[in-house]
Amino acid sequence: MKDIAMCSCQQPANAASAAAPSPDEAISVRVEDMSCGHCAGTIKQAIESRLPGAAVVADPVSKLVSVRGSTDLAAIKAAVTAAGYTPSAAPAG
Repeated sequence: MKDIAMCSCQQPANAASAAAPSPDEAISVRVEDMSCGHCAGTIKQAIESRLPGAAVVADPVSKLVSVRGSTDLAAIKAAVTAAGYTPSAAPAG
């Protein structure tokens, strides 16, 4: 398994998140191992750098990452994973 640099406050997570909305709606992905503002900033930067034009809000309290400006769920999840976090598989509802 590949070693990934993670935030020192990161906790192991259960996998579970996102539904494919219409282009004007946000895609929300649950990221249980996002535990602080540093984690949120890392995830936000990872998604925005891979999906130019996407607007990302990452909230460590609710464990939700909301993305507007992209409907590519696979790319969003890939960016979260590349950042060292675990996007959930079930819709964030």
